[in-house]
Amino acid sequence: MTAQGKTHFFSQAWLVLVLAICFGGLLAGMQIVLGPTIEANKINETLERVPELVFGAAHAKELSETGMEIKPLSVGVEKAGKTVRYNVYETKSDGRLAGWVTKSAGQGYADKIEILIGFDPQVEKITGLFVLDQKETPGLGNKILEAGWRGQFLDKSTAKPLAPVKGQAKAGHEIDAITGATISSKAVTDIINTAVADLRQPLTDKAKGQ
Repeated sequence: MTAQGKTHFFSQAWLVLVLAICFGGLLAGMQIVLGPTIEANKINETLERVPELVFGAAHAKELSETGMEIKPLSVGVEKAGKTVRYNVYETKSDGRLAGWVTKSAGQGYADKIEILIGFDPQVEKITGLFVLDQKETPGLGNKILEAGWRGQFLDKSTAKPLAPVKGQAKAGHEIDAITGATISSKAVTDIINTAVADLRQPLTDKAKGQ
């Protein structure tokens, strides 16, 4: 390579590096600016979804006219010497505990998946599931958003950890995995299983204290 060629090569390399730094800085700046707005929107959407995740869409609409009580809680769980905190929404109707909704997250195929999980008062069954945020592959992993797939989780017992299977789910704890997106399917069930294991006892204790 001639001296002129080397100079041209290094000039291009520096240009690519400068552009990468500029774009990285721009993206980081946008995240800083938009971050609080995004989180506020998630909180608002969570509060909107809580009633249907506990009562079901039809019943939640009826109760919206008579009123219900939703109380945000922060529940700490000790794990490996650290405290893991969950955002939990205690839901009451006519002064009686009706269920819980928790926000939980875990690693998917492409990025973090955030979900809302509804439970009955004793955390014995799942009453609803909503995907709050995901960046899974379009047409494959992002099918976790579809109501038909999420509907499998409704009324599922928490007695055994959920397991995604290829083909037809047969056992009560099995979930039909999305074809071509087993990792995304497993990510959702793993998030749910972890939340159940962490929250069953503290939420059951709180239910007994009602």
